[in-house]
Amino acid sequence: MSALLDSLASGFHGDAARRAVLDDVLRDGLPGPRSEAWKYTSLRALERRGFAMVESAPEIGIEMLAGMPSPRIVFVNGLYSPVLSATDELPRGVSLQLLSEVLAAGTDTARFLARRFERHDEIFARLNAALASEGVLLRAEAGVDTAKPLHLVFIGADDGADRAWHLRNLIELREEAKLSLVEHHLASGAHAHFANSLTHVHLARGAALDHARIQHESERATSFLRTDAVLGRDTQYRRTDLELGAALSRHELNVRLEGDNARLTANGVLLAGGKRHVDTRLGIEHIARDTSCELTWRGLGTGRGRAVFHGGILIREGADGSDAMLSNKNLLLSEGAEIDTQPVLEIHADEVKAAHGATVGRLDANALFYLRSRGLPEDLAQQLLTAAFCREPLMQISDATVAALLTAQLDHALTTAGVT
Repeated sequence: MSALLDSLASGFHGDAARRAVLDDVLRDGLPGPRSEAWKYTSLRALERRGFAMVESAPEIGIEMLAGMPSPRIVFVNGLYSPVLSATDELPRGVSLQLLSEVLAAGTDTARFLARRFERHDEIFARLNAALASEGVLLRAEAGVDTAKPLHLVFIGADDGADRAWHLRNLIELREEAKLSLVEHHLASGAHAHFANSLTHVHLARGAALDHARIQHESERATSFLRTDAVLGRDTQYRRTDLELGAALSRHELNVRLEGDNARLTANGVLLAGGKRHVDTRLGIEHIARDTSCELTWRGLGTGRGRAVFHGGILIREGADGSDAMLSNKNLLLSEGAEIDTQPVLEIHADEVKAAHGATVGRLDANALFYLRSRGLPEDLAQQLLTAAFCREPLMQISDATVAALLTAQLDHALTTAGVT
């Protein structure tokens, strides 16, 4: 058994069914380099590390939540913080529950926990299924229309030890509901914690969700996040992801377009600076008719950073009328950086429109020459072009406040990385 799995298993507190899941994980172990899903992300160094359970959360100053107005719900080191949360202004028809409260009540509200993950390479989803005991259940009732964004905040805070936690979340919008959500994964102090989160998104007929996510964890942290979304008929799921932090981070976004005329827009930025390893894996399935996805991702490698991107689109038999587009462009700004990109398009239906493409290169020499010919110094010209390149995926955000928040976070990360 690896030191990692041994330390995580020591914190198990669950029933027999979840113990069986954990035993299967311990038997299988971590996937190695022969696993296609982990080909470019090695777990060898992580396998040798051990993490302690979270017993209590350190105090965090309220100033860290500047720019995150009510309503918000805050977790520190995987534990709910009632002091930092503010739910008084939660719109009517929108409910929040803690997973721990639901589990204690013994209701069937947490039935989504029963989902099992069979593939060996779904190692962290399987660990989450066995070990998650906290998270948030967010529901919007039919017809609810909220203009004000709700903030979900997950903070990793230094307390002198390397901690691990597992969160399981559910975001459910019922028929014709509309909701705006901003998800923050942030650091307080230079901690080296291990966070493993899994979020389910369910959109019923006619629902619309605007979902922004900022991952800006400590440069020593390990962060594994997975989002599984199911879209019903006539739904719209618009999301933007900023992958800006952590020593090792991986986000898996899996979306099933199960209802006719479901629409997905999922854009993002990967910033691999310093020695960071940033991994994003998309798995989009067109199942119903006349569905569409638009995926615009930009990657940046500098220092000795490494960015990994897998963009998979599957159009199943019978999903006629599907419209799928994937664009992944990447900039290498230093000799020591590395970017690996895998665009994948698989079509089993007729009458579809689909395109995908990926590039890895340096700043355009002609664009640099143009700016320098207008009197800009070379450094400033590079900064302007890089910032414009990275901001492109943010263009589809309709809420001006959310757009400004993500732009500020991205610009700060670029500056910190020495890019602008």
